[in-house]
Amino acid sequence: MILLTTSSATQTLSVIPRVYSSEFTVSIRDDSTNVTSFYSVSNAVQSENYLNFDNAFSPVLVENHFYDIHLYVDYNYWNTNYSLWNVYDQVWNLDSEATENIYEDRIFCTNQDVDQLNKNDHYDLNKGQYTTYNGSNNTYIVR
Repeated sequence: MILLTTSSATQTLSVIPRVYSSEFTVSIRDDSTNVTSFYSVSNAVQSENYLNFDNAFSPVLVENHFYDIHLYVDYNYWNTNYSLWNVYDQVWNLDSEATENIYEDRIFCTNQDVDQLNKNDHYDLNKGQYTTYNGSNNTYIVR
């Protein structure tokens, strides 16, 4: 699962895809509203086993919502050489319906500081909702 914030600034995503490509399309579907947004990425960089890319999400992601993320290469343009090398059986100069899935995952949007590896900070569903009483008065009346 990928953790993102509600920030409208650029956020970096690191994924381990099926195919390493520098240009692809990202679709993000909000599970609560069933609204899908599409983004074109052309600056992805491979770093060891990861594919890193930056993206600014507009409309801004909503806090405490889950999203489905889908990365794919869309052949519905003149990307003929790659299609022909993959033995794609459609005429090279026609629009195609073919897409190649690169990666699928879930996103959770939160503004909490979550770092389970280094600081052992876990997501708190009720953060800031309740106050605890730290006083201790152990006075008992015995009769």
